[in-house]
Amino acid sequence: MALRLSRSLLASSLLFSAILLADAAPSHPNIVFILTDDQDNHMGSLQHMPSLQKHLVHQGTTFERHYCSTAICCPSRVSLWTGQLAHNTNVTNVNPPWGGYPKFVQNGYNDHHLALWLQQSGYNTYYVGKLFNAHTIYNYDSPHVSGYTQSNFFLDPFTYQYYNVSTTKNGAPPTNPVGKYSTDIVAESANEFLDHALQDDSPFFITLAPIAPHALVGEGSLGGFDPPQVAERHEGLFPEYKIPRTPNFNPDSPSGVSWVSKLPKLNDTVLDYNDEYQRRRLRSLQAVDEIVESVVDRLEQAGVLGDTFIFYTSDNGYHIGQHRLHPGKTCGFETDINVPLVVRGPGVPAQRVTQVPSSHTDLAPTILQIVGIEIGDKKFDGTPIDIHGKDTEPRSEHAAVEFWGFGLAESLFGRENGPPIYLNNTYKGLRIEAESYGFYYSVWCSNEKELYDMKADPGQLHNLLSSKESDIDATITIDGKQWPLEKVADRLDALMMVLKSCKQQSCTHPWKSLHPSGDVRNFHDALSTEYDDFYNEQVKVSFTNCEAGYIIESEGPQGFHTFEVGGGHADGGIYDTSEQQVLINPDWSLWE
Repeated sequence: MALRLSRSLLASSLLFSAILLADAAPSHPNIVFILTDDQDNHMGSLQHMPSLQKHLVHQGTTFERHYCSTAICCPSRVSLWTGQLAHNTNVTNVNPPWGGYPKFVQNGYNDHHLALWLQQSGYNTYYVGKLFNAHTIYNYDSPHVSGYTQSNFFLDPFTYQYYNVSTTKNGAPPTNPVGKYSTDIVAESANEFLDHALQDDSPFFITLAPIAPHALVGEGSLGGFDPPQVAERHEGLFPEYKIPRTPNFNPDSPSGVSWVSKLPKLNDTVLDYNDEYQRRRLRSLQAVDEIVESVVDRLEQAGVLGDTFIFYTSDNGYHIGQHRLHPGKTCGFETDINVPLVVRGPGVPAQRVTQVPSSHTDLAPTILQIVGIEIGDKKFDGTPIDIHGKDTEPRSEHAAVEFWGFGLAESLFGRENGPPIYLNNTYKGLRIEAESYGFYYSVWCSNEKELYDMKADPGQLHNLLSSKESDIDATITIDGKQWPLEKVADRLDALMMVLKSCKQQSCTHPWKSLHPSGDVRNFHDALSTEYDDFYNEQVKVSFTNCEAGYIIESEGPQGFHTFEVGGGHADGGIYDTSEQQVLINPDWSLWE
């Protein structure tokens, strides 16, 4: 009897240990990071990738409210790899003087980015594909990109030429493998990197960055931008596909502000062209889908799939036809800023979908956390994402958005009156998402404002602050209760005043900057009537000029008031033009 009991206890103990081991992530897991270029999250691109669905969506977690902070390639990528918002990296566009690889180097980030931190902690690191704009055949070695064990970078001015890309492999002089489809080059390098990584006992970090589904740019394009070229094996796919005719697709009435509100309705010729444009984008993604299949199969054959996290995302989103827009990005609409994020790996729940907001600035600290590297003194504007779905603490509900420069139509149409460039596209934005409310608020450099109730108006067709829509007695429903529109707008504007120049903890906990006592942790808390006068008297967000880059003197007031318990307020923002940064110094210990 005792022997049976001992055996039973031993079996139970072994089973319990096995469960714990299965649930526990390895201390130094491998990371595969797949980064596409301009992939939409609102026109069905993920649903047209069967291998992605099979291996990542069904085996991992989809983050439906993941956002890029700047809806254009280079600034978004720099934010992703550094964990900082663009107003802190001061990489705000795709080319010098405001952005591109030279700006990344000039601002010191070649010595401070995710791959380098991982390499310094014992990881073998690899990268193939597009890194940044203005990373060229002339400056690829001035200096070389730091932090990679092996690399195969695509180089301008050939980055977006699908059959004539220029590459530098492990720092060697550029070559043009003419006739090779660029996504297949990514696939070949992925296999080479995995072969190298699997021969070593060190953990690995591999980034695969195809240009799909970005537009074709340069040789072969008819005026700057054209639909992407497709691998021959994928020509003709999805012949019946059409862009979803959502309410915000080519609406009868204009929407938005500034140049967007002046766009004409698209005719049938343009709509047919746009549908085919998106079909070609979907076809270009099939080669990326093949990479997903190949990588997962290779990891499984090597016996390391269970020790590997796979991240899949895009640098920014994309619009085609929504709000009457020609193909492109650069806007603050959900189509442009809400990007795919799917994560699979040890302890990540399968077939889980979460609406908890997150941002590209969260990805670097997330990866450091899951591989067990101390964040230390790294200046992150984001915070680790709970990819395991176990966090019992409420996560912040906001995502900061910002843009500088011009909008651009990336199509054959929209060029009738000259270059398809829309000036004064500089704005600050704020996205809030919670279970019972959701908002997008923005202030443009023209000082026009937008406010959309994302629960009632997910297509962002009705700007509650436009002269046509605005009503002094208007209300917004939150938790079944009617709240005055002015009261809601005051809170959002104050939050944006913090976020538009925030740094580190004031980015992750902006309400703390306004309420140092810690009594307000989210938008709902801030709605208390106790704070009505406080928010009404706040200095409002505005611009004094439209700039192509981050010039703080043109971005209006920087200071704001902080709420003092018992009434009254004190100045909370401190102007510091030498650092181009608002310094905010609340007592963070109250939030720990």
